[in-house]
Amino acid sequence: MREDPAASQLSDEARIRLYDRALHAAGIGVWECDLDTERLSWTTGVYDIFGYPAGNPLRRAAIVDLYFDESRRNMELARAEVIRSGRPVTIDTEIRTWRGESRWMRLSINAARDGGRPVRIFGAKQDVTSDRQAIERLRLQAETDPLTGLANRAIFQARYREVVGDSLNHGFASALVLIDLDGFKELNDTLGHLAGDACLCEVAQRLRRAFRNAGLVGRLGGDEFAIILRAPRSPTRIAEVLQHTILMLSRPLFWNGHRIEVSASIGAALVGRPHRRRIADLFEEADLALYQAKAAGRNRVHLIGDEAQSRAA
Repeated sequence: MREDPAASQLSDEARIRLYDRALHAAGIGVWECDLDTERLSWTTGVYDIFGYPAGNPLRRAAIVDLYFDESRRNMELARAEVIRSGRPVTIDTEIRTWRGESRWMRLSINAARDGGRPVRIFGAKQDVTSDRQAIERLRLQAETDPLTGLANRAIFQARYREVVGDSLNHGFASALVLIDLDGFKELNDTLGHLAGDACLCEVAQRLRRAFRNAGLVGRLGGDEFAIILRAPRSPTRIAEVLQHTILMLSRPLFWNGHRIEVSASIGAALVGRPHRRRIADLFEEADLALYQAKAAGRNRVHLIGDEAQSRAA
């Protein structure tokens, strides 16, 4: 007996419910907005993305407030462009759900026209939070030192170029600072690498707290750290700040019942004005200043630069 094809087909209403469930399972919802009244219509998936109670009225002004500032600006610009040009746009936006949770959403916008005039916009919204978090984890793995969590050498050098540029004509940085721990090899030889790692992590924490407003703090490798100073700018004040850093790093730390003495030598190359020196020259000067600080007896600060006149502290 042959099956009646009409009997096996879903009704339009059932097909819509099935389609909506499939979208919902994929974290996708469909929306539209009437441009004359700004009346919003959402499917279940959009309510879930925003964590918005289905019984609450949909007012565009209230929904727009759930976007983070930058995402709100980007969304409004994209919306206006679609209305103007009629070309569809897809962007990623960050929202705060009705319950206050941060979430990333992929927003597609298209326009429907009547006689050439845009009458409504519509599209899809998809929760892409897990994708964004995975990308962020990969980025952090690529950019940070796995032991201390500071910027690694590669990203420090790349960010330095972004911050000040090869010609150093942005006036952003006041000094490039290199820090080297004194006697670190002896610590590893005496107490082992676990003690050395604990020391590096503690130093990183101290530098992160002390220079939270610096342009960048990084670990270049081994027991060498680097800082891009934004301020102060005067050589005297920079020397004072770095001398306080010496005292801060000299506080002992305690690990597995051992008191570990820490000290550091610091070399700094002043950016100076006018900003004409290349980055490579600054790293070379900072290395020389660090060598001179160690040669002077360690646990010292040495500055090099046109304005410093090889000032030491």
